[in-house]
Amino acid sequence: MSQQSIGNTLSAMFLVAGTCIGGGMLALPLVTGVSGLFPSLFIMSLCALAMTISALLLLEVSLWMEEGVHVITMTSRILGVPGKVVSWVLYLFISYASIVAYTAGGGVQIAEFFSEFLQVPMVKDVGCTIFILLFGMIVVLGNILVGRVNTILFVSMIAAYVALLVTGLPEVKAHLLGYQKWRTSFVSVPILLTAFSFQTMVPSLTPYLKRNKKALRWAIVGGTVITYIVYALWQALILGIIPVEGAKGLGEALCQGTPPTQFLREHVSGWWVYYIAEYFAFFAIVTSFFGMTLGLYDFLSDGLKIEKTGLGQIYLAVLIVLPTLLFATQFERAFLVAMDLTGGIGDTIQNGMIPVLMYWIGHYVMKYPNSKPFPGGRVALTFIFMFFFISLMIELLMQSGCIFSYNDIIEIHNVQQVEQG
Repeated sequence: MSQQSIGNTLSAMFLVAGTCIGGGMLALPLVTGVSGLFPSLFIMSLCALAMTISALLLLEVSLWMEEGVHVITMTSRILGVPGKVVSWVLYLFISYASIVAYTAGGGVQIAEFFSEFLQVPMVKDVGCTIFILLFGMIVVLGNILVGRVNTILFVSMIAAYVALLVTGLPEVKAHLLGYQKWRTSFVSVPILLTAFSFQTMVPSLTPYLKRNKKALRWAIVGGTVITYIVYALWQALILGIIPVEGAKGLGEALCQGTPPTQFLREHVSGWWVYYIAEYFAFFAIVTSFFGMTLGLYDFLSDGLKIEKTGLGQIYLAVLIVLPTLLFATQFERAFLVAMDLTGGIGDTIQNGMIPVLMYWIGHYVMKYPNSKPFPGGRVALTFIFMFFFISLMIELLMQSGCIFSYNDIIEIHNVQQVEQG
């Protein structure tokens, strides 16, 4: 493998990790805090493994197709009209919901930066507009630019992350890490699936790495391994500093639907921990925004047959920017609600069950020439499919109120606050 090829593979790996380490990461402590560190790590391991396998299955399907083919065409060819319709709806839902969450989170941070550091008052809506116009333009200008800018931001994010660990770990309280409540651990499944969601950009990686299967596999597996390690240390840090209950705790952050980093300053002795966390959160949101927006940009181009040149670039940009700004600025708790629904409904079907179905039908029924048996065969594929199906059922039962949900957590927190008051 040449030096340039290794560089491109690392860039793709960072793009995968950067897509994962975004809004989902900031939402994780809000929902994992109710079950504790060790239960959440166990559930996270299952979700990470399942999402990595689904991405590898989607990669295989992508390599069966000619260059430039995205998810909409794949599902149309293998699953027919029903698959095409479901893919259209869910892909758009996942992509737009994720981008809305990142824009909402990034907009708040930009507004706070101008108001607090530059002494220029700014509301969230203006911050959201600046965020999506600035970073959306980079996506429109092309994959290579996105890869280079994303690599710079990803390295900056890792630097901020390391600095956060160094300064924040001494603030960790051991008794908070010992908190465990296994019966509520399943509540974090939707957000954890979102936290490892990058499948929508897999078809875009294929031409980026010139259809090199080995390099693509390295990018996917390496990116998810990096993500897992970062998440594990991140959760240990946040859950060890911010308690679940009490003022400015994780319960209050969950009620407000805001990233927990905004409450760090209330629980640490060093002011720099809070500011480093805010820088880290911003880099995380932007890198994740790049991955999801790049995938949606290519998807709309493929599905609507719009060329990514000239006026086509403008049309595609408008289709992404306007709906995103509407939802990010007009809906309360857009950040957490969008992340939860994305994982619980969107990722379980579009990024979980559909890749398994496409691989199964493409290999065993349609017998694509380049397809190879999946390790474990039909039994392994069935287990993977059932994992995502059960995850979908959990989300639907939570939303219907049949089982313990975020609303129950919020209600308990509000009662505790009243009693303490």
